[in-house]
Amino acid sequence: MKTKTKGNQKHLTLSQRIDIEKSLLAGESFAAIARKLNKDPSTISKEIRRHSKVKERKNTDFAPIPCNNRNGCEIKYLCDETCERKCRLCVKPDIKCIYVCPNYVPKTCDKLKKPPYVCNGCGKRVNCLMEMKIYSSKYADDCYRELLVSSREGINQTPESIMKMDELVSPLIKKGQSIAHIYAHHAEEIGCGRRTLYNYIDQSVLTARNLDLRRRVKYKQRKKSTRTSTVNRAYRENRNYSDFQNLVKEQPDLSVVEMDTVIGKKGGKVFLTMMFRKCSLMLIFLLASNTQSEVHRVFNELTDAIGRDSFKKMFEVILTDGGSEFQDPESLESTGYGDSRTKIYYCDPYSSWQKGMIEKNHEYIRLVLPKGQSFEELTKEQVTLLQNHINSEARDSLNGCSPYQLSQLLLDKKLHQHLNLKEILPDDVHLKPELLNQ
Repeated sequence: MKTKTKGNQKHLTLSQRIDIEKSLLAGESFAAIARKLNKDPSTISKEIRRHSKVKERKNTDFAPIPCNNRNGCEIKYLCDETCERKCRLCVKPDIKCIYVCPNYVPKTCDKLKKPPYVCNGCGKRVNCLMEMKIYSSKYADDCYRELLVSSREGINQTPESIMKMDELVSPLIKKGQSIAHIYAHHAEEIGCGRRTLYNYIDQSVLTARNLDLRRRVKYKQRKKSTRTSTVNRAYRENRNYSDFQNLVKEQPDLSVVEMDTVIGKKGGKVFLTMMFRKCSLMLIFLLASNTQSEVHRVFNELTDAIGRDSFKKMFEVILTDGGSEFQDPESLESTGYGDSRTKIYYCDPYSSWQKGMIEKNHEYIRLVLPKGQSFEELTKEQVTLLQNHINSEARDSLNGCSPYQLSQLLLDKKLHQHLNLKEILPDDVHLKPELLNQ
């Protein structure tokens, strides 16, 4: 069995084409050239046949290409009906039979029908009158570059397939679905790769436009770090991010939950969000105010509904920031009866990236409720609907699964029953402001 050499499948470079041209001039065989370039001989053969060119001849009037039928030609009277001399033997300086003969066929070299297929290295090249084929490294590389660009231009689809793709993809994008979610459920129907689909949208081939996509904007430049304030940080003792890292390093199988709040308009209702790192499921709770008592209320209600043991199993460790609503860790870590239910840890000041999963996931909320919009008119049912649509979107990070699907395998079903967690059908996932107006 023939083994492939490392690098054998890569495209030829200009320097390798120069080596081919030099080797042809030296009269080397395809096998010898292939060994020198670490390629297959068939690669060299295809390269020469595809990129050889006919050499342009100068002064063809003085030295025209001879006729292939010259030997044995008996034609007479092409220029003068009274001339008895065969036209091929005519020596008239102003008339040549090749210009007036209907049977003229330019003679070709038989050597061009077999390797090396070109005249490079031929000893008779200087005085040869026949049509010549030459392999030029510069010409070959230019042809290669031109093909490389042209093969990626245009739309490699029929009008019917574009129409079918548009009818499938555009309505889903306009619902706020991500390209990842769409491909998780319709990859075979779309008929092209993700990069190609992005190009079609960018070129306005589909009804959906760049403005309908989530991430066609630039991130704001990160602000420079500021000094940490000097307020009392006693609540952080033994609960710093470094302590959290050491704990996770010692017990990598811990169930870690990231926790944060999302503010509507200042002074009004807010969201308390919790996200399970292992399955990316995000829980959303509507708080009447951004206070410790409201956060404590949610913890107690959740503990009573699913039981302390289930709560302790799913919420083993909670990582959050140092917001004032979270600065009473003892009341959150224990039930009203003093039983331990979780362990709270805090990110470093001005380091929200340390709980980056939930920060990133808040973008889904902002797709439906833009920043600055009040949460005052929201109901518990609307928040549950938003939560279910977010958790039903397939993610690349989960290999095409949705957080809800993984949570069915990793979390206690009591949590799903209490919070009314349900899966939304893939094509019904809607992440636009219209979701809460339905």
